[in-house]
Amino acid sequence: MTLPLWFIVLIKSAVLLFVVVTSFAYAMLAERKVMGWMQLRPGPNRVGPWGLLQPAADAVKLMLKEDLAPRTADPLLYRLAPFISLLTAFSVYAIIPFGSSSSGIWAIGNVNAGVLLLLAITSIGIYGVSLGGWASGSKYPLLGSVRSTAQMISYELAMGLSLVGVLIVAGTTSLAGIVEAQKNLWFFIPQFVAFLVYVITAVAETNRAPFDLVEAETELVAGFHTEYSGLRFGLFFIAEYVNMLTVSCIASLLFLGGWIGPFGWTWLPGIVWFLLKVGFFMFFYIWLRTTLPRFRYDRLMAFGWKVLLPVATLNLLVTAAVVALRG
Repeated sequence: MTLPLWFIVLIKSAVLLFVVVTSFAYAMLAERKVMGWMQLRPGPNRVGPWGLLQPAADAVKLMLKEDLAPRTADPLLYRLAPFISLLTAFSVYAIIPFGSSSSGIWAIGNVNAGVLLLLAITSIGIYGVSLGGWASGSKYPLLGSVRSTAQMISYELAMGLSLVGVLIVAGTTSLAGIVEAQKNLWFFIPQFVAFLVYVITAVAETNRAPFDLVEAETELVAGFHTEYSGLRFGLFFIAEYVNMLTVSCIASLLFLGGWIGPFGWTWLPGIVWFLLKVGFFMFFYIWLRTTLPRFRYDRLMAFGWKVLLPVATLNLLVTAAVVALRG
């Protein structure tokens, strides 16, 4: 008996959702453990063996906390904003390929214009942050949401231009096609400048240190989610970590060969190579947060507009010229 297509997609989505949620939970635990190791402290070690049940304890705590809302908040948008951030964060995994085999690509949907759709979905996520800060009816969350919008615009331009160079070299916008084009040479070598720009802009896009001016507690209390508590605050928290996983997946697919091993090595399954590369980027995120101080906001914006954007534009022009001449 052949199962209907909608049922197969439903099963794939449920399995992938479980994997992503579990990955988020233990990525958060890994961050606290790695930061503890770097700062010479133990990290979570009380709940379960080696603190492995700490994510479950945090989830129970958030669900049981009282859900408060300011009187001045917009009743609809205030409650809708966390779900917008969460929905867009999870939606991109419908088109991200995790590996390949003789039966095809390991993805819910293998979209030809995968990169373009990916950028379109992730750009919608800013509405959750913007609406959450504005709908709270408070000044500090509003400042945090305005900062987030300005930061997203300035850094997403450079990010988009850095990815266009990869598309020119690969000759396709399909994520699986870009990975297959890296069989002989990973793109982070010919597109090393674009790789650096992407890594920096990805950190800024996800509002992580040293670019976490959106949540700067010294001047904004906690930023756009100051007036959120309980499970609604947890949804913003989940969306941030899932976005970290997303940009790590994109970096692995577009610059590090995805599921293709280094030097053509095949002694590990393709999905293991892919997960190792994603894990490396997650570790890099944590390393930056533990090491670098926060930028000043005017320097953050100047770096995006005056340094990253011109560098990404120049790299795109040089890439296009080289490909045209070689063609």
